Amino acid sequence: MVNVTYDASQPLVWTDAAGNTGVYSPGDIAWVLASTALVWIMVPGVGFFYSGLLRRKNALSMIYLSMMTVAVVSFQWFFWGFSLAFSDGASLFIGDLKYFGMKGVLEEPSIGSTRIPAIVFSVYQLMFAAITPMIAVGGFAERAHLGPLLFFVFVWSTLVYDPIACWTWNSKGWSFVHGSYDFAGGTPVHISSGTAALAISIYLGKRRGYGTEVLTYKPHNTTYVILGTIFLWFGWFGFNGGSALAANLRAAQACIVTNLAASVGGLTWMLWDYRIEKKWSAVGFCSGAIAGLVAITPGSGFVGSPAAVLFGFMAGTVCNFATQLKFFAGYDDSLDIFASHAVGGVVGNLLTALFAQASVAGFDGFTVIPGGWLDRHYIQLAWHVADSAAGLSYSFVVTTIILWVMHFIPGLRLRVPEETEIIGIDEADMGEFAYDYVGLETELKPHVYVRSTGTAYDSGRNSELKERSSA
Repeated sequence: MVNVTYDASQPLVWTDAAGNTGVYSPGDIAWVLASTALVWIMVPGVGFFYSGLLRRKNALSMIYLSMMTVAVVSFQWFFWGFSLAFSDGASLFIGDLKYFGMKGVLEEPSIGSTRIPAIVFSVYQLMFAAITPMIAVGGFAERAHLGPLLFFVFVWSTLVYDPIACWTWNSKGWSFVHGSYDFAGGTPVHISSGTAALAISIYLGKRRGYGTEVLTYKPHNTTYVILGTIFLWFGWFGFNGGSALAANLRAAQACIVTNLAASVGGLTWMLWDYRIEKKWSAVGFCSGAIAGLVAITPGSGFVGSPAAVLFGFMAGTVCNFATQLKFFAGYDDSLDIFASHAVGGVVGNLLTALFAQASVAGFDGFTVIPGGWLDRHYIQLAWHVADSAAGLSYSFVVTTIILWVMHFIPGLRLRVPEETEIIGIDEADMGEFAYDYVGLETELKPHVYVRSTGTAYDSGRNSELKERSSA
């Protein structure tokens, strides 16, 4: 039986079977639960952001995948994900199955903070576990079957996300033990997902027409891109602010630097793009804002407001130029996930090591750390380099292994044939559309010329190029 009561001033008091007691502030619980809802809205935010950047014939699949990911990870987290990441019997790398099926996860203090019960901490961390594979799933855009992704998300969450979350945030994890600072997920969320997207892009190969005019399209719905950014920016206050796991000054500071880094990142990316195109790009601003949010994530509970300006500027600059890596390396990362999330996460980790301050961490009244370079704690940078390198290499290798194992299992091969790419994932795998029509003329045009000059259509096939209607 759960033994909880309220004292005269209304804090929640718990007592376990051994007679141990503790007190929880309802305000802390309320803030973390509200932050849970804020992080949840980020998952469809990623879906809308990705959808807007793609072609219209693949628009619905990304929004669908955002909801599918929430559902699959919610089951995985209940089944064994929470236990693998946050069991108090964990090794340096992975937890045990003490909390299998959420057994015993209720009123006792959480491993993340004694100020909130385990059940509140669990549901909050579930949202981090859900958004991480959704970021990575963008690497499958426009060229992967949707069905096998159910299996991929479950396995990837188990073998990649849970171990990295364990070594970063579990008090038994090697990175945590050595004192790395990662307030809200620079390595577990962004580096792991961004690197996984790189592995996915390499495994799947290039889309049909890569490097030609076939793929010289602009985002089909900039409104979706902006809407997705709004959901993400809004939810990030819970993502970073909620990671204080209490309603205190440290949470407020995390919210301040989160908003500031996003603002500076958006302006920086947009200005870098303006120098080339002489256009004020909404997509450029949104991309920069997300890069700024990614970079500030690990340092949001450790750095002051002036440092947040540098986080935003560096993220908007480095991530912008990192989008060119795919052209040099020859991989097709259709949504620049590696450039925005993996590179942005590394930038955030390194800057956190340089600008983390013991005084800022102490805003909550109880956290004590030696700080980073600003506090003359120079070894911190080495630990952050090691943590970043471990996250990059582990995610890339294990993701690649998962993909190739699936490749040889009947029914789980992910790559679609060229014909499916042409008609789009929405029709081929869903039979549903984001819009009333999907035009194919532009994409098929190069294949129906009848003269070498490319000036006329084949009249016999012209009827096949009519716009499709879902009505």
